[in-house]
Amino acid sequence: MPSPLELDPEPITVDAPHTADRPLLNQSWLDLAFLHWAVEPGVVAPLLPAGTRPDTLNGVTYVGLVAFRMHRAGWFRLPGIPYLGSFPETNVRLYSVDTHGRRGVVFRSLDASRLLPVVVGRMGFGLPYVWSKMEVRREGDTVSYTSHRRWPGPRGAHSRLAVRVGGLIEEPSELEHFLTARWGMHSTFFGRSLYLPNAHPRWPLHRAELLSCDENLVPAAGLPPLVEEPASVLYSPGVPVRFGRPPRETGGIPTP
Repeated sequence: MPSPLELDPEPITVDAPHTADRPLLNQSWLDLAFLHWAVEPGVVAPLLPAGTRPDTLNGVTYVGLVAFRMHRAGWFRLPGIPYLGSFPETNVRLYSVDTHGRRGVVFRSLDASRLLPVVVGRMGFGLPYVWSKMEVRREGDTVSYTSHRRWPGPRGAHSRLAVRVGGLIEEPSELEHFLTARWGMHSTFFGRSLYLPNAHPRWPLHRAELLSCDENLVPAAGLPPLVEEPASVLYSPGVPVRFGRPPRETGGIPTP
């Protein structure tokens, strides 16, 4: 139960509750594979930023391993950058809710194949970006994702995933919305907890079959190794995304 100073989590909405009319960043996420494992909230709670707690559904929370292609990331309303702004990415993420009730994700690691965006993400936003050798390849209905970490490590951290894309999900379940309809990011920026909202069209989600999964990015991110089959495997062709600015009324979430 939340404390008297914490609001209940906002409703799960399949459409963005805000518009990000003054975007800080714009980009597209393409060819996404969503893999999720159920975990006890106490496992992830120590890994979340101050002012947040695990977001749960039916008493459990989730660890996500999400592989995709970043496409033409750019600043504000400017056109996305064609080369430096386009690269494969794989992230390990957790699910959070803050004292204002805002649901979000927390990134434990973000592997990307372009060094400059990695440096900007680490130094400019305090995000745990790492430089990796990566590839996304599609052959028919099979999409494969490979990642081998270069810098700053740990060296040897890797993921090799392959999914077979199935049919479009006409009516996603409550769990599928919970895992994908996330309209903000919680992070720590110069010692201060921060909420960054995002907006994008409703996800087109497809069922997917996990053909192979060889990874150690999750334990490298400070979580226990995943030994069971994932609770959810999904695919999406992708969406255009805009990140808005931190809420003016708070400037983020004050650190206790």
